[in-house]
Amino acid sequence: MSETPLLTVVVPCYNEEEVLEDTMEKLHNLLEELVNEKLVHPKSNLLFVDDGSCDKTWSMIAKESVHHPWIKGLKLARNVGHQKALIAGLEKVAEVADCAISIDADLQDDIKAIKEFLVKFHEGYDIVYGVRRRRTTDTFFKRSTALGFYRCMNKLGIELIYNHADFRLMSKRALTELRRYKEKNLFLRGIIPLIGLNTAEVFYDRKERLAGESKYPLKKMLSFAFDGITSFSVKPIRFITYIGFFLFLLSGFAFLYAFVQKLLGSADSGWTSIIVSLWFLGGLNLIGIGVVGEYIGKIFTEVKARPHYGVDIDLYTSSLTGEKSEGIEPAVLFNEEK
Repeated sequence: MSETPLLTVVVPCYNEEEVLEDTMEKLHNLLEELVNEKLVHPKSNLLFVDDGSCDKTWSMIAKESVHHPWIKGLKLARNVGHQKALIAGLEKVAEVADCAISIDADLQDDIKAIKEFLVKFHEGYDIVYGVRRRRTTDTFFKRSTALGFYRCMNKLGIELIYNHADFRLMSKRALTELRRYKEKNLFLRGIIPLIGLNTAEVFYDRKERLAGESKYPLKKMLSFAFDGITSFSVKPIRFITYIGFFLFLLSGFAFLYAFVQKLLGSADSGWTSIIVSLWFLGGLNLIGIGVVGEYIGKIFTEVKARPHYGVDIDLYTSSLTGEKSEGIEPAVLFNEEK
């Protein structure tokens, strides 16, 4: 590839005021280095997507974008979650950038790997995955549950890149293909491998978070994992069907055993066994109904075809076209009181 590509680094943000200044500085320094090495175009930029933050995140983005042309901002109308905020940024840059790199605002993912991403891009790869070498920075619980999640997804036939999150490079071609996937239940780690194209992996070591709190507590992690499973596989329903057949056969053997005992005159009234059986079958029924309900709920969400997000302020398109944000006063732009 002879011409230097225009790169946009997409950074989803939610209440990141504690780390944002440091993040902007480090990413800007990296951009300058990449431009000097002629790996990217001089007009390459950073797009910070504010996912309905409650702190000063948007104010910081907007103010920096006024003084520094390489900083762009996209403010969503409300909090829609990490995956939808990320897709908002990727869709925004798809028609402009030659390639886009997504990275979380806390910069736990090593930005030094971005140079290797671009080397792979220049070699002709459309998608470059950032893959963690090891998970030593995670707690034992998080490490073991994460590994269990990957194994479970592989068993269900869902193609995932092992130890890869959302730190990746995508070419314009890959971004165009991604926009064809219209599902509302977004699980990008599963969707991206479906695109195909030429892919490569770059390995790196994940760092400790410098400040702020993780935006993925246990509850969100479990929800995210369950969304991933139910968005790509019907095997949980099939598994419950298998259990149903197994219990049906088991109950047949139990009936035959009870019938023989009755004929032999040695039948005992088994209150405990009846209660245990009722609780077991009742719990199994509730689990089955719950899993089926999850799939029906996803169908309900898909058929409504609601948009993933709403945009409040767009400082990306306006900065590229030279237009001012219509009807937006400075106080509103910076989230300040008039």
